[in-house]
Amino acid sequence: QVQLVESGGGLVQPGGSLRLSCVASGFTFSVYAMSWYRQAPGKERELVATISNDGDYTKYADSVKGRFTISRDNVKNTVYLQMNSLKPEDTGVYYCRVNIVLSTYWGQGTQVAVSS
Repeated sequence: QVQLVESGGGLVQPGGSLRLSCVASGFTFSVYAMSWYRQAPGKERELVATISNDGDYTKYADSVKGRFTISRDNVKNTVYLQMNSLKPEDTGVYYCRVNIVLSTYWGQGTQVAVSS
């Protein structure tokens, strides 16, 4: 079955960095685009970044452009989110997501807290 397992979250001061990882299994990872979403307390889940199956195409939310970088390793079946210059408004639970045919799969999420 499809599994997505995120890791790398934590507490960081404003201006700091974190790298999130999402290890995928149960499907042919190199065939599918992958996305990172986040959900802040009391807010709806929002798209942060997307990467094509081969890594050649990426797209970012305006709020993270120039600060976050999405990448993938199709040998390790892993998608990453490098987050730099973190702000308090980046706080939330970060999820990776994949759409396979008509189904959407989510990981369990990893908590990111940006606070001094």
